[in-house]
Amino acid sequence: MSADASTAGEPALRLVLCNAPPDRAEEIACAVLELRLAACVNIVPGVVSLYWWDGAIQRDLESTLLIKTTASHLPALTAALLAAHPYAVPEVLALPFVAGEGNPAYRAWLAAQIVGI
Repeated sequence: MSADASTAGEPALRLVLCNAPPDRAEEIACAVLELRLAACVNIVPGVVSLYWWDGAIQRDLESTLLIKTTASHLPALTAALLAAHPYAVPEVLALPFVAGEGNPAYRAWLAAQIVGI
């Protein structure tokens, strides 16, 4: 079964990764939760990010947001993240859940929390 396939009517679920400044992470998480574009956002503090920007390697302390949503909500979630985020080019990467794997009760809860399901 492919990662995008639904099981028993379950929507295609996604885990979205988004790094943010530590002092803005909770604000960004609340913005997407209040719009019901995510069921849950975990904030992982203390992430050291090394990346290329303006032709040089940069180093920043960030928080990683682990955002649980559905594939159908990705466009609206992405737009909300871009609107709430202070970075010029924020990271918004969506990873698929493997259909039917993991705790079925958690997957059902996740899907039920998001508007439009």
